Amino acid sequence: MSGDKSSPLLDAAPFGHSGARVEVTERKARAAPGGFGIAALVLCVVIAVWLLRTGHAQFVEWPTLVFVLVLSSLVIVQPGQTRVVQFFGRYTGTVRRTGLSWVVPLAARRRVSVRVRNFETNHLRVNDALGNPIEIAAIVVWQVADTAKALYAVDDYTDFVSVQAESAIRHVAAIHPYDSADTEGTSLRGSTDVVANELSHEVTARVALAGVEIIEVRISHLAYAPEIAQAMLRRQQANAVVDARSRIVEGAVGMVEMALDRLNESNYVTLDDERKAAMASNLMVVLCSDQPASPVVNTGTLYSS
Repeated sequence: MSGDKSSPLLDAAPFGHSGARVEVTERKARAAPGGFGIAALVLCVVIAVWLLRTGHAQFVEWPTLVFVLVLSSLVIVQPGQTRVVQFFGRYTGTVRRTGLSWVVPLAARRRVSVRVRNFETNHLRVNDALGNPIEIAAIVVWQVADTAKALYAVDDYTDFVSVQAESAIRHVAAIHPYDSADTEGTSLRGSTDVVANELSHEVTARVALAGVEIIEVRISHLAYAPEIAQAMLRRQQANAVVDARSRIVEGAVGMVEMALDRLNESNYVTLDDERKAAMASNLMVVLCSDQPASPVVNTGTLYSS
């Protein structure tokens, strides 16, 4: 096999978005106010009655046909709803004006809601940046921004948003640790605003193809997987104990240093290096101990004979 021949599997299909993607953008549909349609219906009725009274009943079918066409072309759009108009398979526009409108006869109209929606993803099991299995879920707030793309660019835009949101959550959760020992590091638990911003941008980039606008993405559930939850809890408790001990030791050293400095400044008691070391040791034991110290009163001399 010669090395200059490419594999037929690599040339079998395009990769990415170079295939047959539907290129469509929302535009305003040609529609007249519904009052004109009502006037046309009344006119058809008047003409039909006039034909019947004048003895031209054979022509009544024409105003009746026009009446049916006009009646079928009237649409009612409620607030927060739209009508996507399709005439013999061709997208002609979207009616966003609320109320009664008169569109092209014989056109199909599909209802698309542009209200704000939200849903909560499933509890996903993901390995974080440190390889720890975690459970994560998020609430996604979204809205249809381009009705034409929502209907024609993807097969089912609601399912598309749901799947892409879960994919984005998995990706963001995998690049951050659940918790970070460094207070300046980014973690899922400690940097909720940063993670939420990354999730919003990630989901927005994935669902832009469907004409959907992401308003907000927030983590609603975050926990270690059950099989390691107890071990991680002990680890967090150990880290908390170490941090608390560090703070206690740091404060005790400062207090011992302050006590020795005050004694030296007062000149009430003169201590040599050995006594200073003993006093520092006693103070550290008292300050760092978990239990309260039991004082011992020395009634003898400072130095044994």
